[in-house]
Amino acid sequence: MLSSFSVMAQGKKPPVKTTPAKSIQKSRKDMFKIKAPKIQYVRPDTAILVEYDEFPEDTSDAANSVFFNPSKQLSIVSEDTSTLDLGEQQIVEMSEEVLIDSTWIKVAGYYAIWDTHNINPYRKDGRNLKDTLHIHLEEPEKKRYAKMPLEKTPITSDFGFRGYRWHYGTDIDLNTGDTIYAAFDGVIRISKWDGGGYGNYIVVRHYNGLETLYGHMSRPLVNVGTFVKAGEAIGLGGSTGRSSGPHLHYEVRYEGNPIDPERLYDFPDYKLISKDFTITSALFNYYNSALKYKKGGSRSGATSARRAAYHKVRSGDTISEIARKYGVSQAQIMRLNRITGKTVLKLGRSLRIR
Repeated sequence: MLSSFSVMAQGKKPPVKTTPAKSIQKSRKDMFKIKAPKIQYVRPDTAILVEYDEFPEDTSDAANSVFFNPSKQLSIVSEDTSTLDLGEQQIVEMSEEVLIDSTWIKVAGYYAIWDTHNINPYRKDGRNLKDTLHIHLEEPEKKRYAKMPLEKTPITSDFGFRGYRWHYGTDIDLNTGDTIYAAFDGVIRISKWDGGGYGNYIVVRHYNGLETLYGHMSRPLVNVGTFVKAGEAIGLGGSTGRSSGPHLHYEVRYEGNPIDPERLYDFPDYKLISKDFTITSALFNYYNSALKYKKGGSRSGATSARRAAYHKVRSGDTISEIARKYGVSQAQIMRLNRITGKTVLKLGRSLRIR
């Protein structure tokens, strides 16, 4: 039998196959469907300062999570092309909707790419944002609320320099097996293993345009494509991947660009700072320092930029109350400030918390 190429070479046109109208309509109806695949950091002693050793390996997802560039350039061929199927990565042109339980769920119209493997496939530098974006963290009128990622949120490490690398999230202490919750309503975009960095981790894309990442889990509880409500259990805490002890590595991102979670959350008081949040290019100015040290900056410079938290003693303050307020142990405060059982707290004294 002659191939279409052979027929054309002989000056003959290959036979034209006709497609029934119903098939055309069905293909148009299905063109936006995003089919999710069916996928069947010892505990830190808060009594002493712990120097974490959880820097990701160069080939890990964590190492590539900010400065990732896809090896294959993505392009939109024409306005009539709804999706370009590149394995697990798809470009969605006209709308960002996912079919969940026979219902079309709109998730974050700010994004154009649905990628179930790469944390940051967007190739957008937050420093180049020209507009100011106002987003809602809570919308009670739409029954969309925010929840804390854990039942308790004692911070063990902040966003910023960690030794000689930049730490793009906030570490929150937990016990192995503690339940981890979705921060906002959204859809699970990534649920996978990263042995050189995040361990078992999940990325959730939210209605408000943010994405949150939950790292070092002992076990995920949800699959890619699952729609979750704020406060719904998505995983169990652990110390998988590049981790020195059980904790949750928690990140907040916009178009792949990490944002300091402490700009959204008051972790010691266990609440959002505000129901709304403003995103500008200034949020990502830290990239200048992060890139500098990624390319081999001095360790001493990084160490000097690390933050320490202090509390000024007020009337009626006790060590136990201060420890509870900041989510740390009394022993840690006493050690950092060389306090003994007989020490009297003087009004106005600055106590180092972490």
